Amino acid sequence: MTGGGLLVAGTTSDAGKSVVTAGICRWLVRQGVKVAPFKAQNMSLNSFVTREGAEIGRAQAMQAQACRVEPTALMNPVLLKPGGEQSSQVVLLGKPVGELSARGYHGGRQGALLGTVLECLAELRGTYDAVICEGAGSPAEINLRRTDIVNMGIARNAGLPVLVVGDIDRGGVFASFFGTVALLSPEDQAFVAGFLVNKFRGDVSLLEPGLDMLHGLTGRRTYGVLPFRHGLGIDEEDGLRVSLRGTVRESNVAPPVGEDVLRVAVCAVPLMSNFTDVDALAAEPGVVVRFVDRPEELADADLVVVPGTRGTVRALEWLRERGLADALKHRAAEQRPVLGICGGFQVLGEHIEDEVESRRGQVDGLGVLPVRVRFAREKTLTRPVGEALGEQVQGYEIHHGVAEVVGGEAFISDDNGHSLDGCRVGQTWGTHWHGSLESDGFRRAFLREVAAAAGRRFVPAADTSFAALREEQLDRLGDLIEEHADTDALWRLIESGAPQGLPFIPPGAPA
Repeated sequence: MTGGGLLVAGTTSDAGKSVVTAGICRWLVRQGVKVAPFKAQNMSLNSFVTREGAEIGRAQAMQAQACRVEPTALMNPVLLKPGGEQSSQVVLLGKPVGELSARGYHGGRQGALLGTVLECLAELRGTYDAVICEGAGSPAEINLRRTDIVNMGIARNAGLPVLVVGDIDRGGVFASFFGTVALLSPEDQAFVAGFLVNKFRGDVSLLEPGLDMLHGLTGRRTYGVLPFRHGLGIDEEDGLRVSLRGTVRESNVAPPVGEDVLRVAVCAVPLMSNFTDVDALAAEPGVVVRFVDRPEELADADLVVVPGTRGTVRALEWLRERGLADALKHRAAEQRPVLGICGGFQVLGEHIEDEVESRRGQVDGLGVLPVRVRFAREKTLTRPVGEALGEQVQGYEIHHGVAEVVGGEAFISDDNGHSLDGCRVGQTWGTHWHGSLESDGFRRAFLREVAAAAGRRFVPAADTSFAALREEQLDRLGDLIEEHADTDALWRLIESGAPQGLPFIPPGAPA
């Protein structure tokens, strides 16, 4: 028996598809429904490693957590990791299969993946009561419709009703809803069930006349109006967001436990990947996290983080061009804290030998850590566990670079004290492990070291649990759906798992 299903599409990128999908998943699981997320094709530099060693988008891992299930490669069979303006690494069922230009992907490879995508979705629907699918960008990208496997392509082939989400905070939501449906073919339109308004501020009664008019124009109802809520953009696919506590230039920081706050500057390197690593820092009361791109912005930072990147050599060049490389070397020499994560760890080393990613051969690093990096064709994808600063630490590894540590102190070790990853010289640290700062005990121990080195009277909160904060956020998303969507109608739509067959909207119908 095939479980129910729904495709959550959007009028634009960043309309709220990921968080709405997560909210529907959390609402359903609280009703006792066995539910799973699905995104046929994801383009993101924020990824995660499943227990079986498969790489998928972090958004789908977050949605799986909303469903209270383990994430698997089935939930995101195709992941595209941009390596520049024109090409991306293609990750299929959790493993990289090559680099393709946008033209090469949309010109043939994408359509060939439809069978794999449908098989994954069918397996999930055969296992779960419901599968909530997320689209990508907009279903009205008519230039890409012929090879689409993530929006109307998957809806029609799998027989899924489509809910279109629009961000009213941007303005123009009624035109976006109408235009999205009007641009679709009659065959695609038949699968669009209705709309969901996201990020509304104000009195909903003032919006209702517009919703009635939209229904009259399109024949499609609105399934809910979700109010604007701060701090719900967890595990974003793109952009520079500190998901739990703020944004690039703004932070909603809880008061510090000690007398001082702790300032963290994150170098906004090109092709930055897994910038969600700093969410756990931003979750700490009294920690202010900001993204920077100028050397003067490092001056008042107590800790500088060089994050992961999909272009390590390019990031090195960018750091040098911006003057940040010299600033980082100066900090390291002054014993002021610096943390490099994955690609950020690699750039802090002595040199990088890269015939895989940039194909630039041997390139000098910043030379502040005794590490030599060689890029291997096989990608490391693991979920390791170790110890650091006397605390257990867990993480996940996603990298081609293999580090040879030739000095310094061990950073992360096994139970017997043997080095597992990374190294430390003075107050400069480096590790390949993404997500390590989500280990509460380790994060507190690390922040105590940073505060001592910076001369700050900062005390980490003893009761901050990153996992509990994440659960709290997911419950808030579930609350939004439960309180502000027509859940009875939404469940009937999901349970039917079938198109609505609503009438065709000819272009220019309002006139």
